[in-house]
Amino acid sequence: MKSLGDTLKSTRESLSLTLRQVEDAVGISNAYLSQLENEKIKKPSANILYKLANLYKIDLNVLLRSAGIIKQEFQGEESEKSKWEQKIAFYDNNLTDEEKNDVLDFIQFKLSKKK
Repeated sequence: MKSLGDTLKSTRESLSLTLRQVEDAVGISNAYLSQLENEKIKKPSANILYKLANLYKIDLNVLLRSAGIIKQEFQGEESEKSKWEQKIAFYDNNLTDEEKNDVLDFIQFKLSKKK
């Protein structure tokens, strides 16, 4: 498992965000963000991690585990659920509200066919 700092830095860089852009988006100073990424701060508050998880579109539990705030989950169904949620979150920004409703309607349609 990656450390919290590695997770934050690699995710930020994959989104092509600078520390300054993250600061502007979530209101956390770039100096503090740098300390997180460089492992000088190892256990930030859950509120800080929540803001970063939302901006980076990653599961909050990934950051909480990386920080040691919660324990590693068991491999299996939960991990698969988390991966699926991350995929959905990735596409979320590229959909209009109408398209999001279409996706929900499709899921409800698929579920109704199982009954």
